[in-house]
Amino acid sequence: MKIIAMIPARYAATRFPAKLMQPLGDKTVIRHTYDNTVATGLFDEVMVVTDSDVIYKEITGHGGKAKMSIRSHESGSDRIAEAVADMDVDIVVNVQGDEPFVRKEPLEKLLSVFRGGEGRQVQVGSLVQVLKEQRFIDDPNYVKVALDKNNNALFFSRSVIPYRRDAAAGVTYYEHIGVYAFRKQALLQFTAWPMSPLEAVEKIECLRYLENGIPMRMVVTTYMGVEIDTPEDLERAAKLLS
Repeated sequence: MKIIAMIPARYAATRFPAKLMQPLGDKTVIRHTYDNTVATGLFDEVMVVTDSDVIYKEITGHGGKAKMSIRSHESGSDRIAEAVADMDVDIVVNVQGDEPFVRKEPLEKLLSVFRGGEGRQVQVGSLVQVLKEQRFIDDPNYVKVALDKNNNALFFSRSVIPYRRDAAAGVTYYEHIGVYAFRKQALLQFTAWPMSPLEAVEKIECLRYLENGIPMRMVVTTYMGVEIDTPEDLERAAKLLS
């Protein structure tokens, strides 16, 4: 089974423009993400896919692999699908460019759901972690996900889900971590569908799978670090790095 990691990297992020090129310690955010993904040793190939000459040169200038997108894309999955369309590959892992603290153990756990008899039925998987601080639970920049008893995603939202109507009831809040794994055909199928209504409202691309009836197997993992969405996140990441 050939497994590759693709890192979609858009320069003009809406909330924090040029965030992937921000310095974090002795490297840029995107180089931390790339180098740490390579360092896991889990992949036959790791590549950044970008619309930016600046990001392309940042990766290739330091000995990494990168590819320029041919077309403009609404989502990272669309960007990756274009890049892998003609590649001989079984599983594609999408590591978001703003995840500089990538570690081996969560990715290894994610890939394991595709193996074995039951794993042959899994088309798409992703990672979640438990959210405990109320400020993060309330923050729309943190995408929440509700799970069924088999750890399949029921719904993703920037709102607080589930809503705690009964104050005495126990509840676990899960944050969706922007790391996906797809069978190649599932990824190509994703790009053939138009943007779905809930995806358009929430601006959460994986809702397109749920709205088209494709289950997403979620893997609960421990803390992966800080996803860089805002300047405040970058400050938190710098403290974590030090």
